[in-house]
Amino acid sequence: MKKNTSLLFVIIALLGGGYFFKEPLQALLKNLPAANGLPTTNTTWTQPPPPRINSTGTIRIASFNIQVFGESKINNPEVMPIIVDILKNFDVIAIQEIRAQRDVCAELVQMLNADGKYRYSYVVGPRLGRTVSKEQYAYIFDMASVEVDPNQLYTVDDPNRYLHRPPLVGWFRTRGPQPQDAFTFSLVNVHTDPDEVDRELEWLDDVFLAVRDDQRHEDDVIMLGDFNAHNTRLGQLGQLPNLVCVVNNTHTNTRGDKQYDNILFSRVSTTEFSGRGGVFDFLRQYNLSLEQALQVSDHLPVWAEFSIYEGGRPGSIAKGNGNPVQY
Repeated sequence: MKKNTSLLFVIIALLGGGYFFKEPLQALLKNLPAANGLPTTNTTWTQPPPPRINSTGTIRIASFNIQVFGESKINNPEVMPIIVDILKNFDVIAIQEIRAQRDVCAELVQMLNADGKYRYSYVVGPRLGRTVSKEQYAYIFDMASVEVDPNQLYTVDDPNRYLHRPPLVGWFRTRGPQPQDAFTFSLVNVHTDPDEVDRELEWLDDVFLAVRDDQRHEDDVIMLGDFNAHNTRLGQLGQLPNLVCVVNNTHTNTRGDKQYDNILFSRVSTTEFSGRGGVFDFLRQYNLSLEQALQVSDHLPVWAEFSIYEGGRPGSIAKGNGNPVQY
C-alpha cells in the first residue's frame, strides 16, 4: 500500500456517478444517498422474488469479460444462446467490457428470464475510459439467490487517473438464511488497461483496502475481473497478506495460452469460500470450434463457490495455508 501520496480513493454515490438501475430496482430509489459518501443506515435490499430453495447451501460467483459486448453481439442469434447458458451456471456474475449505446444488459437479463425459471436482475455502471472507446461494468445476479443494496453501490474515484477504468463496487447478501446469518460481501469489478497493467496493479491493493475500510466495514471483499496478469505477477496487489487467487497457473483465455482473469480475497476474512472454483471452459463444454468460441469471447469465465452462511463451515479452506483446490 502506498504511503503519503495524493491519491484518494473517494466513494461516489451511485446515482451521482451516473449509474442505472433497472426493473425491478427502480422502486427502491426513493431515498438517495448523500453525494459525498455511503449511507450508514437505511439499508434497502432488493425485494425478493418467490422463494427458491438453495439445496446446496452455496452460491457461485463468477467474472466474465464478454469481449466487446455491444449491439453486434446482443443481436447475434448464434452467440447469445451460448452466453445465456453460460451465465445460468452462476448466481452473481461480474461483467466487463460492455460497449454499447443502448442498454444491452436489459436485453441480456430478458433472455436469461425468458424460460420463467429464473429472476435475474442487474446493475450497470457509467461508461468509463480515457479514449472515445468507453466501457461499462455490470453485475448480473439471480434474485432468488442473492440481493444487492442499490443505495450502497459505488465507483472508486481516482482523481489522479491512475486507473483507466475505476472499479465498480457492490454490496451483496445471500438469500435463504436469516438476514443476521446470511453471507454478506463486497464485490470489486476490475478491468485493467492491457497497456498499463503494471502501473494499475500497483494501485489495486489500495483499492482493495479502501473497499474493506469503507463505511460498511465489510471484511469479505472479493476483487474479481480481467487483471490482464498471471496470478504470480500481480505486483503490489499480489503482496497483500493472505491473498487467495482462485485461478493458479491456468489459462483463462479462449485460445488457451494466457491467464488474464481471476477472483481474489483474503483467506483469513473470507472463510465462506468452499475451496471450489476455477475456469469455465465453454469451448469444450459446448464442443465449439475455436472460431465459434471466439465469437462468444476471447475470455473464459472464472468462478468460485461460497457458503450462503456468514462464516461458512468449520474447516474451510480459506482458513488454511496454501492455494485453494482447482477444479
